[in-house]
Amino acid sequence: MKQDVLSLIEQHYPSLSPSARAIASYLQQHPLAIVSQTTAEIADKTNTSKATVSRFFRQLGFASQQDAKQAQLALRDSGVPVLTQGNEIDQTATELNNLTRTFDGLRPEVLQNISEQLATAPRVTLIGFRNSYPVALHFRQQLQQIRKTVRLLPQPGQTLGEDLHDIVAGEVFVLLGFQRRTKVFKHVVAALTGQKTVLITDPTGQIYNQQVEHVLVCHLGNDNPFYSYAAPMSLVSMLCNMVYRHIGESAQVRTQAISHLYEELDELER
Repeated sequence: MKQDVLSLIEQHYPSLSPSARAIASYLQQHPLAIVSQTTAEIADKTNTSKATVSRFFRQLGFASQQDAKQAQLALRDSGVPVLTQGNEIDQTATELNNLTRTFDGLRPEVLQNISEQLATAPRVTLIGFRNSYPVALHFRQQLQQIRKTVRLLPQPGQTLGEDLHDIVAGEVFVLLGFQRRTKVFKHVVAALTGQKTVLITDPTGQIYNQQVEHVLVCHLGNDNPFYSYAAPMSLVSMLCNMVYRHIGESAQVRTQAISHLYEELDELER
């Protein structure tokens, strides 16, 4: 994968000609131009020529401005926060599209099977790294209110070997792995091969679908510099509600008991 165009500009800036530096400065101030403007438009904005702009991108190591654009878009596709559109993005429409695409792709019978497993397993283990960790943490917080023996990995500052060795018969593992996944993630997937494992991921995580029991794909959007986790959080909410219904009365009894503890410990605002 090629470097970020802006990083290459910074790296090559000292060796650029005055006209090339004018182009470099313009792109540093208007990074969206890399993917939204043509060679002619960049030349016009910098009072240079199309030939100078083309030569500038070749100096950075690209065959053309189009090659640089594709490299920048490829960075975004790999999860690097890169501006690829202007301020006209409709955030509400983007979120609704992510949710619609996610839930349209989920099969009800698969969700029923997963929620039943989460309700009846002797233990549920949730594993998430980097941006996936807060989603896993929220999942644990919800499940722990309606059932016992729910654990979250990795624990801060701890290794995974001991916990992955300590597997209970019938345990269900939920892996949460969104771009950009850590290198250890594939090893965790491999270590859990043969276990009851559910993977919640973005479309790129489907490479693991032969190694896990179920894959639930969430769409995170690709228009903004940063991905949205609205769809994964909504999916977690759906699954927890389904688990609650599967468990039934004992889930309600547990939530009431926990609420009483909140009051005794004076933990929540009233």
